[in-house]
Amino acid sequence: MATNEEGPRPRSLTRPSARTAAARPHAPLLAYVLHSHDWSETSLIVELFTRDRGRIVLAAKGAKRPTSNFRSLLLPFQPLHVVLGKTPVDEQAEILTLRSADWAGGRPLMPASALLGGYYLNELLLKLLARQDAHPTLFDNYADTVASLASGVDEAVALRAFELMLLRELGVLPELSTATLSAEPVQTDARYTLQAEAGLVRSAQGLTGAQWVTLEAALSHGSAQAVQHACRPVAAALRVPLRETLHYHLGHLPLRTPQVRQGVQKLANSARALPVATP
Repeated sequence: MATNEEGPRPRSLTRPSARTAAARPHAPLLAYVLHSHDWSETSLIVELFTRDRGRIVLAAKGAKRPTSNFRSLLLPFQPLHVVLGKTPVDEQAEILTLRSADWAGGRPLMPASALLGGYYLNELLLKLLARQDAHPTLFDNYADTVASLASGVDEAVALRAFELMLLRELGVLPELSTATLSAEPVQTDARYTLQAEAGLVRSAQGLTGAQWVTLEAALSHGSAQAVQHACRPVAAALRVPLRETLHYHLGHLPLRTPQVRQGVQKLANSARALPVATP
């Protein structure tokens, strides 16, 4: 365990309930690192996604020191149990203090080939979730999606499924078994697409009504695995409508991960186009 001061240490890997965390301010929180940046020569500012308190920002004092155990713990895509320091005098203060951190275990390491997909998930959470707003179901879906990417599940399937679950959790995804404008059940053989402002509407280029109903049933089930299964045959067709819907709700906040992916792809294509040197 990494700790900066003496205090209670988590003894179990079970998830503390929201009620327990509220009653015990220093109870361990299950969390993932979304992002970190330098705060001083020795410390970091860390954005966490926690199950019981949502997205929070912490000051990890001394985390950059060579002797700090935080250096090997405050990494993305690995579950942590974190304990917060004393609540600031100003209870509305957004920057809290990291008291201790412990690896929660149970998840495989993210392979290099899946890192961009994982960072894309983190960027969505950073830009679309308000701080200090708990989303325990979305947290579980995020953890399962990270595990899916680490285990080699098709990236497009995992990302499309998470986009659907995120939009539903935010309350901006319409009922997918109902045509939004007419409020009538979708027709099985008719085709529909998702539009940010109009919802689910008829479109010759869209998915069939039966496919949207399957997606809605998977979302109602609630598990990432169920939504991934429903997305598998339609992931390619979902990419554009979901990305456009996300951009609409992001407003002026651009997504940088897709731009990085495009840059990496261009470099890879250029490298393949170079002539092979003859020995």
